[in-house]
Amino acid sequence: MFAYLLSALFFAFFLVGVLRDRRRFGNAVYLGLAFVALVVGLLGELDRLPGPLVTAVTVVLMLAPAVGVLVLAGALVSNGATMVRREGIRPANLLSLLAGLTIVAVVALLVTALITRSRTLIVVTGAVVLVVGYVSFLFLCFVCYAFLYERLRVRRSVDFVVVLGSGLVGGDTVPPLLAGRLDRARALFEAQAARGNQPVLITSGGQGPDENLPESHAMADYLIAGGFPAERIVREDRSRTTEENLLFSKAIMTAADPDYRCLIVTNNFHAFRAALTARRTGVRGHVIGAPTAPYFRPSATIREFVAVFLTYKVVNLGVCLLIAVSGMAAWLRL
Repeated sequence: MFAYLLSALFFAFFLVGVLRDRRRFGNAVYLGLAFVALVVGLLGELDRLPGPLVTAVTVVLMLAPAVGVLVLAGALVSNGATMVRREGIRPANLLSLLAGLTIVAVVALLVTALITRSRTLIVVTGAVVLVVGYVSFLFLCFVCYAFLYERLRVRRSVDFVVVLGSGLVGGDTVPPLLAGRLDRARALFEAQAARGNQPVLITSGGQGPDENLPESHAMADYLIAGGFPAERIVREDRSRTTEENLLFSKAIMTAADPDYRCLIVTNNFHAFRAALTARRTGVRGHVIGAPTAPYFRPSATIREFVAVFLTYKVVNLGVCLLIAVSGMAAWLRL
């Protein structure tokens, strides 16, 4: 019963957090804790089941995580190979491959510790598993809430639609990833116009060292070439990062209307992190994600999680250190 009450309490915190501001990572953690407490409560009900059914459920509960971990590792390694083949060998494209290999390494370490029964190896393995468990919990919270956040919609009218830049190809060409953002922004603009409201569309992106013009100018040219009204576009051409995209766009919007409301468009894998950044920079707007090729999402999602994890690095690394030290101390006392 206590586990159910705890689950209900965390879920209430989650609902309050979403109502206050859906752009909070704490909402993801509350949702994850509610689910964990619910699972613990359900596991406590096992002793009420008939004996054979308890055995069957126990076997499933033991096998499912093991099989799931191995399948996940294989899928990540396969996706990593696909990323390298299609996108080239770059650090960002190796993340899913590295994640899959890390899972394999942790499993191998655990099996070795169980076989050798080395006390030192058991202590180290226990600490590693606890830290990996914490990071995995946060990652699952991130993925699940990001999935939910993508499906939250804003039905009210807005004053601006901000499109975040993502780099040009060949120095001046809008790549498919960025074109998807611009097409999504145009669809949002047209949906607003159909309701009698015509927001200003801000293309946001400065000029990189390997680019012939600011991203915002290439983005605006792409839209205008497709028939979008040029007079409804404002170019923000100084930013180099997502945070600068939002800060400089905020300055434009605030100057035009201090009480502005906006929609921010990026790709779906980037939407939740962009929302967290929008909240941190004080931008009043919801983030909408444009579709991304399925093969690209795993590595991109891992990259986004790593960025969010490091945003709160003092807390997260401190917790990891505390878990590792506590786990090793507990094993040593056995």
